[in-house]
Amino acid sequence: MSHARSTTPFTGRRIRAAVIGTGAIGRGSHLPALAQLAREGETEVVAAVDIDRGAVEALCAETGIPHAYTDLDRMLAEQRPDLVSICTPPTLHRAQTVVALRAGAWVWCEKPPVPSLADFDAIEAEEGADGGPYAAIVFQHRFGFGARHVRRLLAEGALGRPLVAHCQTTWYRDAAYYAVPWRGRWRTEGGGPAMGHGIHQMDLLLDLLGPWSEVRAMAGRLVHDVETEDVSTALVRFASGALATVVNSVLSPDEVSRIRVDCERATVELTHLYGHANDDWRISPAPGVPAEQAQAWQAFGPDEPSSHLAQLRELVASMRAGERPRSSGADGRTSLELVTALYKSAFTDTTVRAGEIGPGDPYYTALHGGAPGWAPVTAEEVPA
Repeated sequence: MSHARSTTPFTGRRIRAAVIGTGAIGRGSHLPALAQLAREGETEVVAAVDIDRGAVEALCAETGIPHAYTDLDRMLAEQRPDLVSICTPPTLHRAQTVVALRAGAWVWCEKPPVPSLADFDAIEAEEGADGGPYAAIVFQHRFGFGARHVRRLLAEGALGRPLVAHCQTTWYRDAAYYAVPWRGRWRTEGGGPAMGHGIHQMDLLLDLLGPWSEVRAMAGRLVHDVETEDVSTALVRFASGALATVVNSVLSPDEVSRIRVDCERATVELTHLYGHANDDWRISPAPGVPAEQAQAWQAFGPDEPSSHLAQLRELVASMRAGERPRSSGADGRTSLELVTALYKSAFTDTTVRAGEIGPGDPYYTALHGGAPGWAPVTAEEVPA
């Protein structure tokens, strides 16, 4: 794939960034992370884009961003950013990511990445061959020192083989939340809590435990008047042999995000809600583990919480090194594939194996897979 310009090393200069979308996630998470790295001499925000001229001009005036645009193509042509931060609704992600990559910019795109594996593969096909540009997804729960420490302990085998895991995103969303027209609909939200809420914990689970091999799932629409599910449960087998339960819910008054991994020599547990620090992790040794070894496992290092900033810092380092960043390509696709397989399993009452959903499979192009009772009803199908 030829791009408008070759990616050059970003040595000796700041990375020029642009933000697309001026809503809550752009204002509250992306811009503060970019601003912090600007203070560290790493980045500069050169432009913001939004279809609402008033909103983007107000944001630029507030934050000192020099250029406001309502047209993404024009911004890319005139400002030539190195990095584009995409903070728009999921249905726009594919087109905006592709146009940014073609302009030679790296992309950092909010989750959920895109509504289907077909869309994800179309984006990956536009990436640079060597040295970028690449498109990474915001999966900030993988980042921060706690996740890094535990991932290293698991990878080194210090805790023994992972055997049993639990992954839970049990949150609460009321009727007012779903009164927003784009929520709860396949076309605009992409999916229900498995896609829009639980994907963070599932992504972290996969980052800790490695490839999954099969999934068996159920989904329900128990409370809300939506097209998608409002709760799902799944059993996942990993390539390592480990078994996991996964629960994604927006029906749970006592909200919690939780991952627990029982290994041969210890249990690792993370309990939080929307982000985690070192104190949210607990490592409990099995009987017989020497005290000094168990103590060494508690050395989490400095407390850098999971955050957009932690991920952006690593992404910028990847850009400077000309390397594919984490949570891009195959590494970014794995959780979307698991979510897709979860829906297919739930809606077809079958076990779905990793790698089986490809071109020609209805779930490859839409998470509802056209399943009766789940696929959106078109106007022609509504009885008179």
